[in-house]
Amino acid sequence: MNKRITVLIFAVLLVSAAAGPLAAQVEPKGSLQGLTMPKPDVPVLFTAQGEFVRMAYNNEGYAVLGYRMAQDELGKPWVLLNVGMTLMEGVKNYKLKREHLSLKTPSGTIVPLATQQEYMADPYLRSLNQRAKVVKDSINYFPAGPGRPCAMKFFADLDGPGLAYDEVDMTDTRDCMGRIWFKVPGNIQPGQYFLQVQFATSMVQVPFRIFTKEQEKDFRKQWEDLKKAHDATFN
Repeated sequence: MNKRITVLIFAVLLVSAAAGPLAAQVEPKGSLQGLTMPKPDVPVLFTAQGEFVRMAYNNEGYAVLGYRMAQDELGKPWVLLNVGMTLMEGVKNYKLKREHLSLKTPSGTIVPLATQQEYMADPYLRSLNQRAKVVKDSINYFPAGPGRPCAMKFFADLDGPGLAYDEVDMTDTRDCMGRIWFKVPGNIQPGQYFLQVQFATSMVQVPFRIFTKEQEKDFRKQWEDLKKAHDATFN
């Protein structure tokens, strides 16, 4: 078993081991009662790394995302995700193209990655980009190993010179990061979403949930309780 996969499996076992005692200490309350676990359509392992940071992976590929800006844009059309991706150790090099990224909405609609033309045409995204530079979470969670920084540039910077590229060269030693955009028909609605990443032979689906304003308030409060319980258990 290679080093990268070993570290990841350990992380999942840690989360699983914590689930029992933590569940007894922290039960969903208020508007969060009745919410179910996400159910990906493909075999993946996934976990939460922060309030609005989620990761998922299989034996081929790995993806992590931050979606705080998407939560803040409830009721509006643009989903902005900060993402990081890499290949697992020993996996053959792969060109990740624009068409390999999609978003599955709570209704089951599959939304393709926005085009550079759509992105450039909406003046609202300039201010959204500025806010995203301040309101963000760290997504620097990658499998252990010799990761080299890699820029994912499916969209050009609206505030300066730069080019957009329709693909990124992925290897098992490159940790690729960037912002991606989806324009959702009917605007962002509460519910379970999945970022879908198509690798050479398999798909990774990263689940994230958009809350109602009431649910978000309860979630933020209960997340702190959960974090404290976790720290008390493992420190």
